[in-house]
Amino acid sequence: MALLKLFTKNVLETALNEEMTEHLGHEKHQAEPDRDSTNVRNGTRPKTVVSDAASEVGIDVPRDRESTFEPQIVKKRQRWLTEVDEIVLSLYARGMTTGEISAHFAEIYGSSVSKETISRITDKVVAEMNDWASRPLDPVYVAVFIDMIHVKVRDGQVANRPVYAAIGVTVDVHKDVLGLWMGVGGEGAKFWMSVLIDLKNRGVREVFFLVCDGLKGLPDVVANVWPQTIVQTCIAHLIRNTFRLVSRRDRMR
Repeated sequence: MALLKLFTKNVLETALNEEMTEHLGHEKHQAEPDRDSTNVRNGTRPKTVVSDAASEVGIDVPRDRESTFEPQIVKKRQRWLTEVDEIVLSLYARGMTTGEISAHFAEIYGSSVSKETISRITDKVVAEMNDWASRPLDPVYVAVFIDMIHVKVRDGQVANRPVYAAIGVTVDVHKDVLGLWMGVGGEGAKFWMSVLIDLKNRGVREVFFLVCDGLKGLPDVVANVWPQTIVQTCIAHLIRNTFRLVSRRDRMR
């Protein structure tokens, strides 16, 4: 998934750059002229990491002149990332609080970096997330698919929360993730109206087909936003649900 690769790259590089800031004691290009240390940033080095969903992700790891920087979120010689897919998806979903995002990074880092660094990482990730989530969209989509996955959210305790994804198919038959929204479970018409209004406010004027399954309240509000849109149950889900009504013996025929 190209978008997940991009999200993963952005989150990791943002965190690594803030780690370097803590290590050197100053932001990039903001070193004090009378500082005792001569250590400064010294470009980056490419590295490839692997996660379950994003597969291989190329990142640029910052370097320092004296080679004393020890990255934490992706350690030296570390290649495999664990649980990063859920974390990255949840970070980019609308509805996450700043406290929840900060709690994710606090759990990742433990005591290896300061609270101030975690706060800076959180602020920059939130800014990047908001830029992506508010970007303009195409005026017309042939289809918009709404689907859901569960991710773990941390803020004092771990809870499974649904993340809803809207995937649009353009008139040029290109797919694009239009947005991600964090829910609490059991979302209804009010939640879905806010999602559709968000898409409309970002430029979506017409959707030919909206494809969803089992999302309570969503079919009821589509006509309020896009009156001509046809709501379609996902074919794969339709077949799966039909099989539930068929006896095991008949399925084998």
